[in-house]
Amino acid sequence: MIKFKHTLIAALVLVGTAAQAQLITPQPSPTATISQKVGLTDVNVTYSRPGAKGRTVFGDVVPFDKIWRTGANKATSVSFSTAVTFGGEEVKAGTYSIFTIPGETEWIVILNKNTEQSGTSDYEEAKDVARVTIKPSVLKDQTETFTIDFSHLDGANGHMSLTWENTKVTILIETAADKMVENQIKELLVDGPSAGTYYNAARFYLDNDKDLNQALTWINVAIEKSPNAFWYIHQKANIQAKLGNVKDAIATAEMSMKIAKENEDGDYGYVANNEKLIAELKKK
Repeated sequence: MIKFKHTLIAALVLVGTAAQAQLITPQPSPTATISQKVGLTDVNVTYSRPGAKGRTVFGDVVPFDKIWRTGANKATSVSFSTAVTFGGEEVKAGTYSIFTIPGETEWIVILNKNTEQSGTSDYEEAKDVARVTIKPSVLKDQTETFTIDFSHLDGANGHMSLTWENTKVTILIETAADKMVENQIKELLVDGPSAGTYYNAARFYLDNDKDLNQALTWINVAIEKSPNAFWYIHQKANIQAKLGNVKDAIATAEMSMKIAKENEDGDYGYVANNEKLIAELKKK
């Protein structure tokens, strides 16, 4: 009886182990991710890469004039960190599915809002954000595995290519990198740091007991740039209080409270903050 129990336990352990084990094999169409900086925009593509394996791809494995998920397993996705112009059409920052309709003489390349699609059964044209028509090029050398890559990166723009068998489709991606750089130059070299930058620097010095006179200089610049920012003025009162300038701190807190009361969108709690600070200072 004891021997039978031991045998049964051993068998159950083996069955449990077998149930938990998983056989891992290579994917026929492995998943790939490619990341590329185009101008100042991060472009990320995730797709599965089927192989030709001696088959005729376009017109057979991938029929002409029918929508294709542009890869295997699930719809290919692409994300843009900023707005771009995709094949001549403006597209907002975000993540999209890439669908295509291959043709003998031209392809339609589609960006669609629905990114959770395993194939084409859930595809809805109403959710397209871009549809561009492109003439494919014929390659002399065959590409065995479906490939998405980037080329012709000229600073602001770049090309995204879909290549498989003897066919290559290239889409121009244009970004606003030049405008973005111009805005940075204006902000950093012409306008100088923003009010928020001066405020954050002053607040850091206040909170970490660093040079309070420097903090006062920075908060004054912030207030000069945004005179109605009553939360800036409140922090100036805190800096003055910490410097021992009680009379000035009370006057500044009263100013902050007055502007906060007049703000149409509310005082964000700064009336109470200033009342509390003034009461504490008057005790000194």
